[in-house]
Amino acid sequence: MTRVTVAASATERPTDVELVWLSKGLKQPGGKLPLFDEWGQKINERTIRACIDHGWAEPWFTNPLKPDWLVCKLTEAGRRAVETKNH
Repeated sequence: MTRVTVAASATERPTDVELVWLSKGLKQPGGKLPLFDEWGQKINERTIRACIDHGWAEPWFTNPLKPDWLVCKLTEAGRRAVETKNH
């Protein structure tokens, strides 16, 4: 199955859960987004995929030890979405 990513329109906004996850990439090298939350729980794949689908995050690389993990980084659109919400 092919997944098509579309850029978020100006009216689309991340949910609170998505914003929390996306904001974690603001201070990380290259905008790396975490795989786990502060309690050690894996980030919900639906949250990650929704952010990718909206263009706020993008896959960064494949982890050879865990190929099913989505290692992502924050996009410029994601950075703007977080910074807009914070202002």
